[in-house]
Amino acid sequence: MSTSEKTHIFITGVTGYIGGSVLSALLSHPRVKSFRITVLTRSPEKVVPLNSLGVVAVVGSNQDLGKLTEYARNSDVVFACADSDDLQAAKAILLGLKKRYDETGKVPILIHTSGTGVLTDNAAGNYATDKVYSDLDIPLIETLPKTQPHREVDIEVVAADEKGYVRTYIVLPSTIYGIANTSLVKLGIQNPYSKQIPNLIKASIDRKQGGVVGKGLNLWPNVHISDTASLYITIFDAAIRGPGEAGHGREGFYFGENGEHRVGRISEVITELLFEVKLGKSAEPTVFTEDELQKYFRGARSLGSNSRARADRSKLIGWKPVHSVDSLWASLKPEIEAIAEIQNN
Repeated sequence: MSTSEKTHIFITGVTGYIGGSVLSALLSHPRVKSFRITVLTRSPEKVVPLNSLGVVAVVGSNQDLGKLTEYARNSDVVFACADSDDLQAAKAILLGLKKRYDETGKVPILIHTSGTGVLTDNAAGNYATDKVYSDLDIPLIETLPKTQPHREVDIEVVAADEKGYVRTYIVLPSTIYGIANTSLVKLGIQNPYSKQIPNLIKASIDRKQGGVVGKGLNLWPNVHISDTASLYITIFDAAIRGPGEAGHGREGFYFGENGEHRVGRISEVITELLFEVKLGKSAEPTVFTEDELQKYFRGARSLGSNSRARADRSKLIGWKPVHSVDSLWASLKPEIEAIAEIQNN
């Protein structure tokens, strides 16, 4: 197959937790020989190992708007897996995709990463909300104000689809858990760790005591990293088959979740595990002070917020996650062991 006949794919955030897992899944795709994959990396030393996987690696970041536009312009499909709140980067990618449409008459595809942080409230850990969002309930999603995390970029992405020059699909993972175990991790070029749970573990180890936000009553959905990658591939496969295979644009929201947890329970389990290995003073979590929330989480409200989501659309198009909430609880001990080892070295 000649290069011109191949599906040209461009991926940002490829050495990150999500992006690296998406790339790994694409490299295992049954049709991988029909793909020409270009990836963006900030680290020149990662170009050679990335190239060894059969992709074209180029040095750049979300700040290199000209590069984002140029590589998007040359792509049939873009996976945006870097900063989900970077509006200028999103606009640069969309500009490139519009140029591709103007030059070829073909409608390219954008699979953009957002997150269920867009659904968060100000519960501060003190209550569980009854409000549950389905990714099929577009009118409810559209009530979210522009000031919500990720929302401004999501609105821009949807608006581009409505103009007709691109088909857009927005992936909204929830609390992603599990240590990534991909070919990129084995090469030492992908971050294998999530953010939410590892940050809670790091803070608890540093303060020598497990911590919780408020009463720990708030609820969040969860999803394993391998199931997250499979969601991107499910959307990709549907999008490639044609515009009628999966909702896009206004109807192109896909939640990544396969279970729900009380956030305070994660704090409790982490605290118990830290106490067992003598990294905590007590088996009961203590409440993070305002100063600690600033120190460890930059004052972010998400750890105490509610974010309740149901991945109805995702499952409707064929996504079949295999990890349940039981896998979340089983993942905590390995996460603690890995992070404690890193912090000791």
